[in-house]
Amino acid sequence: MNILQHLRELWQYRDLVRNLVVRDLKARYKNSILGVAWSWVNPLLMMVVYTIVFNILAGRSNLRNYPVFILCALLPWNFFANAISQATNSIVDAAPLVKKVYFPREALPLSAVLSNMVHFLISLPVLFLLALAMGNPLTGWALLFPVTLVIQVMFTVGVGFITATLNVFYRDTRLIMDVLLLAWFFLTPIFYPLTTVPERYILWGVSINVRAWLLRLNPMASIISSYRDLLYWGTSTAWDFLLRTAVTSLIVLVMGYIIFLRYSPRFGEEV
Repeated sequence: MNILQHLRELWQYRDLVRNLVVRDLKARYKNSILGVAWSWVNPLLMMVVYTIVFNILAGRSNLRNYPVFILCALLPWNFFANAISQATNSIVDAAPLVKKVYFPREALPLSAVLSNMVHFLISLPVLFLLALAMGNPLTGWALLFPVTLVIQVMFTVGVGFITATLNVFYRDTRLIMDVLLLAWFFLTPIFYPLTTVPERYILWGVSINVRAWLLRLNPMASIISSYRDLLYWGTSTAWDFLLRTAVTSLIVLVMGYIIFLRYSPRFGEEV
């Protein structure tokens, strides 16, 4: 069965994917007092903490409306990090289902990413209201937000396919990903602007454009910068880097899907 046939089969099971997404969203807010309001309260609390730590205790920033600056990057990063964590564990956590019932296994990591995307979209009004309250309203460039979102979803699903596959055979993957995501967080311009990254750094006598290489080697850096350009600065994004990131994300998605399909027949035996 080739990739197109797998995609057609996945489309036939779209109701299953939708039900898995709904299940994940219900489980997230089950037995909580605030329920879906946590989608707004949690990022606000994190924004307050990061603002105090990075904008006050670590030295006051000259950036205007620093809470909006932080939230523009924190929300999409939380989407990415939580989606990867859940996608990594998705096959192992559903071991009884994987062993007994046939369905496209890719529905599990895919639903993990999509449920976190919905959670991300639910939390966006907090950003919009905060920006309006602080005198940092959205501009027409915000209409391009879906473009960046699609690129991020492609990249996240591709990475999720790879880590979900690895975790079936090597359970240390989940622990390693926790460390990698923490390091990845600091290597992504979330609490600092991209302009603070030096354009030139001399290493062993060689001049390196650190800012450009950060964008090239870290797709999330380019994606976060794009969100911030559209929602915080109110300007056009760096289309050359975003286009390159879109191509990279598509490659990661295709390669991740191929790897997942290659090993998915063995999932029932390994989990």
